[in-house]
Amino acid sequence: MAPDPYADQEIPLPRLRTISQLWTLAAVLGGLGVAALALDVPLAGWIRDGHAPDLLRKVCSLAEVFGHGLGVALIVVVIAVLDPWHRYGIPRILAASLGAGLAADVVKLFVARVRPSHCDFALVDRGIATFDAWFPFASNPSWQQGFPSSHMATAAGLAIVLACFYPRGRWLFPALAALAGCQRVLAQAHFPSDVFWGAAVGCIFAPLCVYGSRLSLAFDRLEVVLLARRETRVRARTPRQPLAPPPAGAKTVA
Repeated sequence: MAPDPYADQEIPLPRLRTISQLWTLAAVLGGLGVAALALDVPLAGWIRDGHAPDLLRKVCSLAEVFGHGLGVALIVVVIAVLDPWHRYGIPRILAASLGAGLAADVVKLFVARVRPSHCDFALVDRGIATFDAWFPFASNPSWQQGFPSSHMATAAGLAIVLACFYPRGRWLFPALAALAGCQRVLAQAHFPSDVFWGAAVGCIFAPLCVYGSRLSLAFDRLEVVLLARRETRVRARTPRQPLAPPPAGAKTVA
């Protein structure tokens, strides 16, 4: 087998962004969500009428898994099997992605918003009119839990944390997250503004697991322990080298 040209580069890589930069991005995404309120209803009606290209629907539907808990689990399994060096980062990856989705679910408890699939466009002409009650908590059904998109929050959190461990994918992962967000719009599960706000939630929560916060420092300490255990297991598995036989004619000591 040919030697691996990247073997000497298997070391933890530095972070790519700072928490302040990603929180600034979250503020921009939040502003885009407000601006998208003007397009929410017209775009949702256009999609409901079947004008969205079939190819776009298919591509985006395949990307949904990037924002789903099952997809996160599959990615973690792939890392564990194919990239054992980064197994130490699995707890942080799970926390950043699933935690962002959970944070979006918590926000749903405070604001009720109808999903496009249950919206009567004959009665609603503006995105702001799709909001319903304040503080519904757990009483509102799923079709009134459109704000924000927890799928998109999960995808954004996953993209941020994966880009830290795999910098070569720093453009690939956000692209997959964007496709996952488009799928939520094309499936009429969310308005575009919900997707922007979900991405903002991901950009707020995920950096707490990565950059300098107390939560991130806790993961740093955990990863030091996991890496030390891995190093211990590797040393324990290293076989002893057999002694070289003495040269021919050499005298041996009785």
